[in-house]
Amino acid sequence: MKKAVILFITSITFPVLAIAQSVNNVDFISPIHNDVAAIQKDGKWAFINKEGQQIINFRTDLAITSMEDGDYPMFNDDRCPIVKVKAGISYFGFIDKSGNTVIEPQFLNSTDFKDGIAIALKVIRKVIAKNTALDKDIVNYRYYEVLIDTQGNITYYLNQDGVNVIMDKDFLRTVPQITSKRISEELYAVKNKKNLWNIIKIKE
Repeated sequence: MKKAVILFITSITFPVLAIAQSVNNVDFISPIHNDVAAIQKDGKWAFINKEGQQIINFRTDLAITSMEDGDYPMFNDDRCPIVKVKAGISYFGFIDKSGNTVIEPQFLNSTDFKDGIAIALKVIRKVIAKNTALDKDIVNYRYYEVLIDTQGNITYYLNQDGVNVIMDKDFLRTVPQITSKRISEELYAVKNKKNLWNIIKIKE
């Protein structure tokens, strides 16, 4: 009977020991945000949960947020921004806590999510004429400050006119700045053409 008890205890404790994990020799560990912390090693970033288990592998495409305690990637509303460079231009998207891309990199900039909403810069391509000699479209690009949900759907255009932009790395050398800002759950401050502020109330 005593042997049976010993065998039973061994069988229930061994799996617990088997799944224990350690994270060692990292260069930086951020505070916990949204139940996870960022860790850095050899210039790459990953995430651990509150139990210290690594939930996202080390990668180089995570966007960095500047905080008082350092610069590091972070989750908000279970979304972390990523950056993908295409033809020399940076595009922003988001991953979830499984490391899966839930919003494809498509925005010229984006804020972090708060209460399920982020402000992003959406580029719209419009054909304005046709070069018949070269058989090519003449196109215009404008970006708009928009509100997006956690699936990447645009829920509101904060500026209706947009901003002209040349989609070329030689002209778009830095990430365009987002000028609008959220000041309450329903209110947003949006800059107008006079560089003054308009207050917009958003209702769901």
